[in-house]
Amino acid sequence: MVAAIDTMGATLHQTLASCSESIEVGDYSKSEESIAELVNFLNSISDSLVAGEREDEDPEKLAVGILTQIHQFMASPAVKQEVIDALAFELPKAVARFACVSTKCLEIAEDLVYWFIERCSPRDMLSILCEAIGSPSELFTVPGYFIPLLGGLTKVLVLIQRRHYQQVKSAVPVILNVLKTMCSTSDEDTDHLKLFHKATEIAYSIRSICVNLEGEDKKKLRALLGLYVLQIMALASFGITSNLLECLSVVVELSDFLQHCELSYVGLITGCEVDTIYKLVVEDDSKDDMDCFSQAKLGAALAVIWGYKACEVATAAKADLPFVIMELQGNWARRCEAIGMLKYIFSCANLPWELKQQGIRFLLRIMDGIVSHSYDDPVDYSMYMPTLYTSLQAVEMVIMYAPDSALRKDAFSAFKKVLADIPTSVRFDVLRALIKNSDSSSMIGILLDCVKEEMRMGKIGRNSSADAVLNSKVSQSTDFWNPSVLELVEVVLRPPKGGPPSLPQSSDAVLSALNLYRFILITESSGNSNSTGILSKDKLQKAYNEWLLPLRTLVTGTMAESQNDYENLACDTICALNPVELVLYRCIELVEEKLKQL
Repeated sequence: MVAAIDTMGATLHQTLASCSESIEVGDYSKSEESIAELVNFLNSISDSLVAGEREDEDPEKLAVGILTQIHQFMASPAVKQEVIDALAFELPKAVARFACVSTKCLEIAEDLVYWFIERCSPRDMLSILCEAIGSPSELFTVPGYFIPLLGGLTKVLVLIQRRHYQQVKSAVPVILNVLKTMCSTSDEDTDHLKLFHKATEIAYSIRSICVNLEGEDKKKLRALLGLYVLQIMALASFGITSNLLECLSVVVELSDFLQHCELSYVGLITGCEVDTIYKLVVEDDSKDDMDCFSQAKLGAALAVIWGYKACEVATAAKADLPFVIMELQGNWARRCEAIGMLKYIFSCANLPWELKQQGIRFLLRIMDGIVSHSYDDPVDYSMYMPTLYTSLQAVEMVIMYAPDSALRKDAFSAFKKVLADIPTSVRFDVLRALIKNSDSSSMIGILLDCVKEEMRMGKIGRNSSADAVLNSKVSQSTDFWNPSVLELVEVVLRPPKGGPPSLPQSSDAVLSALNLYRFILITESSGNSNSTGILSKDKLQKAYNEWLLPLRTLVTGTMAESQNDYENLACDTICALNPVELVLYRCIELVEEKLKQL
């Protein structure tokens, strides 16, 4: 092993000396050839060490020896500046590969990168580091490789003298793309946490640059820093999932930047301040170039939810959380915007369920504190319908997929409270959109039950006000008693693709649709009204011939097949279709009675 190390050391020294000599004499062809030979030599060693191909040798000892020898050679007074400048284009990337061998190697590699930064042009080193970070080989797409290079960025950014905003803006996407890539790998390696702390150190460097700027550049760089911090907030929240306490340490650090970036909890949870800084940074740039900030809104929502979860985070952000909650409880438009921001948390597949749970609890805290529902303000509520629709879709995902029954229950409670907070004129449209665009039979069944409950409450409101002038609340409740409600029944009983629904897969939705149809038919008949048009002859005949009879044929056939099959699946099918069969036959009886009366 000693002989092998000595041989490598001699080869390395000879190659470095050859590079130095050819650079000094100005032989560019020879110097390029020598540098390429040096890089290939170093890469072959780092490849074999990381791949575990040198089982008979001590990887750390060999790597430390290589790195130390490079440092000693470069630090020699005999080595001229032009040699240092030329080798700076290749050596930082080559030595960073050795950082993957061990913690000690990482520290030495980082010192070597810093050494080059102290002696070379900051602008050149910025480009060199960004290129090295953005183009690792597959074997070295690990935190250990990136840490010394990101550490170098923390040093070099503050050394740049001109065009600070443009230089930082060119580096930020490179950094964030690395973090995003690392988030898709296992975070059990402790270097994952170091990587995020290095990214946070870069934020401190950017902030120190901001302090010395003035005017528009300062404003734009501060906005860029804000987006950078929010994006890392999101990436850390689902990139360090093995230990949320470790993630908390990064979040506390990041929250310290919010006030400097003039970002408040109210502005973050409503999204308005995120939009403002995004417009400042993007300007005329291609949106593809700014794709690195794609999760900034998720980060903004998480910044507040982390503050709700841990008081030290809110303290670091210098935020008054009770004031934020009161502000949302007292303003419908801001509350709607906040719900729209929380959807990024509920719909994020990679986010830990604990953070989604905190998001649901925060939402419940807001909704439970609403004193009254006043819709008299001059607000175009239809403008908020897309936001409400997508937000409720996100809550549905928690209801359906949360592993904990308590969380599913809380999510459903939050869903109903948000729904109740929507003006009735818009509420029906939101529910209709949710029903028509859901692929889950169980969810469609729940939504149809919500429609039925809205109609029931509307009927109670109308009856209680029979002898009085209808107030706005009661008149709003009639919005569900309209012909469009029958479309929701038809979507389930006669799907747009044609034919009867699939059974038993759609049994939950079918049962709820039949129950809703029966409720409307009985209610309209007993109240001598026809608000929905359900009692008209053509509607009755359509329901009878196109919905109920084809469904009866399907249910009867499926039940018959299942009764001849004694497997567990067949028993499940019978259990699922029994209540459907009972309600179906009752609906058929009711329709036949009504048709006889016409």
